[in-house]
Amino acid sequence: QVQLVESGGGLVQPGGSLRLSCAASGFTLQAYAIGWFRQAPGKEREGVSCISSTDGRHTHYADSVKGRFTISRDNARNTVYLQMNSLKPEDTAVYYCAAARYGSTWPISPNEYDHWGQGTQVTVSS
Repeated sequence: QVQLVESGGGLVQPGGSLRLSCAASGFTLQAYAIGWFRQAPGKEREGVSCISSTDGRHTHYADSVKGRFTISRDNARNTVYLQMNSLKPEDTAVYYCAAARYGSTWPISPNEYDHWGQGTQVTVSS
């Protein structure tokens, strides 16, 4: 079965850091572009970051997170990461990873992605 599982979310104070993981099973993540999305209560799902397939040469970030978040992939572990630094209360949301077999274009859209994880909660609060 094809699965994506996010982990690493939690409660953190403003200015703190978290690293989210997106682990794939049932398929080889290397062949997929990966996107991170987030959704806050009452708001639409928005693209946060994405990374290209295979060598991950191409990455993109939403303006709101640029310089604070870093996306990376470890194909040997079949996992993609989102390192989040200098977190702000506005970053509070459920974060989802998603895999696109045929690539994606920035700004990314949920419609481009074939497989989704269940999400992990990130709460930034003092």
